Amino acid sequence: MTVFNFHSESLKSEWLDAYGHLNEAYYLVPFTNTTWSMQDHFGIGVEYFEQTGCALYTVETHLRYLREVRKPSVMDIETMILGSDAKKIWFSHSMVVEGITCATAEFMILHYSTRDKRTTAMPDPVQGKLQEAQISPLPSWVGRSISLKKKK
Repeated sequence: MTVFNFHSESLKSEWLDAYGHLNEAYYLVPFTNTTWSMQDHFGIGVEYFEQTGCALYTVETHLRYLREVRKPSVMDIETMILGSDAKKIWFSHSMVVEGITCATAEFMILHYSTRDKRTTAMPDPVQGKLQEAQISPLPSWVGRSISLKKKK
């Protein structure tokens, strides 16, 4: 299993809610900052965008809040590639504070040509690196949906 440690970030006071813990909206900030580092690692970051006009657009996010995060905390973000094809990447981030997983997020992103205004295939070397990084088996918590109905 390949788990990447692309990013760590200290909790900022302005991210706290009235209860003194990380406001739900701000969980995405360190996750998003990690995604930028992940894109750079795979060669599809800002420099790639400037050269090709191709970007990665998030089309779906599933965020789980598992434990509260209070100040002072350093959030270590772990990343796993769950799957990919020529035009999509499915990945997750886990927020770990003092060795405890406090939140997880799954993302589906599309490789999009801003010049052609459509999705397009990522370069073959990028696709190869993503395939090599893909974990197996998938963690039990990925691919879930939200519902009031019990699953049979």
